[in-house]
Amino acid sequence: MAEKIRVGVIFGGRSSEHEVSLTSASCVLKAIDRTKYDVIPIGITKGGQWLVGEDVLPLLSSLTPELGQEKQGELQPDHSQEVLPVSLLPVPGKGGLVSLGSEGDGVEVSHLADGLDVVFPVLHGTYGEDGAIQGLLELADLPYVGSGITGSAVAMDKAMAKAVFAARGIPQLPYLVVLRSQVEKNPAVVEREVGAHLGYPCFVKPASLGSSVGISKVRNSAELQPALAEASIYDRKLVIEKDAGNAREVECSVLGNDDPIASIPGEIVPSREFYDYVAKYHDSDSQLIIPARISPKATRKVQELAVDAFKALDCLGMARVDFFVDKTTDEVYINEINTIPGFTPISMYPKLWEASGIPYGELIDRLIELAVERYRDKQRNVTSFSPKEMKQP
Repeated sequence: MAEKIRVGVIFGGRSSEHEVSLTSASCVLKAIDRTKYDVIPIGITKGGQWLVGEDVLPLLSSLTPELGQEKQGELQPDHSQEVLPVSLLPVPGKGGLVSLGSEGDGVEVSHLADGLDVVFPVLHGTYGEDGAIQGLLELADLPYVGSGITGSAVAMDKAMAKAVFAARGIPQLPYLVVLRSQVEKNPAVVEREVGAHLGYPCFVKPASLGSSVGISKVRNSAELQPALAEASIYDRKLVIEKDAGNAREVECSVLGNDDPIASIPGEIVPSREFYDYVAKYHDSDSQLIIPARISPKATRKVQELAVDAFKALDCLGMARVDFFVDKTTDEVYINEINTIPGFTPISMYPKLWEASGIPYGELIDRLIELAVERYRDKQRNVTSFSPKEMKQP
């Protein structure tokens, strides 16, 4: 009987989307096939401490009340809990994880008995979806689900992603990028730029965050500066985007590596004025409509642009691509791309694939297979070089 694949599921993290990550991870841990995989839950506290064990998820959930903050400092797990402080070393060949001992002081380290075969990051936002954890996994030489460093970093930075979309010719709404320092030093200049190029209403967003954290709808000039101040809490770079107007919010899931495929598109009907954090995760009145109520022509366009955006940013494994579709003209505009989409019970990414014929458990299998496929392909790369002239006798 073949050995099970050891899958490390990483969740939590130093991000404002910590709580969303815990919910996503809970769903992944319940759905993953335990007859195929030996699952290793790996939680990261808000303070950045890594913990491994079956009790990690409930432990982190108990530490992070809704919209609350974890106490600073390292966590000392109760000995009755199956939790062990660990670290992931950037050293190939050891499966990555090392135990830091019961006190977690990092002085005495020992490798865990069995290494990891593949890692499934279920980390949303900063330090998880932005290329940071992907870089560490690359150094550790571990296969992992989802995009690599480049795709993760560029997709996470909405300003950079929009620049790539523009170069690729993917249609999007007018936007401006401003820095926190510009907002603080020359707020009147920023206000004039918004009025001249975008008008109102518009949306202000932190460039590198998800789950609608820090996003505000600005209806007039009086609301602009408070919205910029709110977004500046989370990032030094801000994106200000023209309102889509009479448009549907449509999402499309993408799956694959070099030859990705797109799901049936779905539609978001938020319970609030826009699909903010509360509407996404706390209000049961928001609607997810599958398939989206758009024409066959617009459906094809959404799917084509989703795959095109995925390739343009060099994404791998999975992504959810968000669009606006004008109700009158059927014009399609890309909004953003998410390389680690939500896996919560109300998340569009798994729901769209289920509607497209790939149920949740099979989707996890496919993502792990794609991670291993990408890893094996990368192993073909030569990492040393000797000029031919040096090889002459």
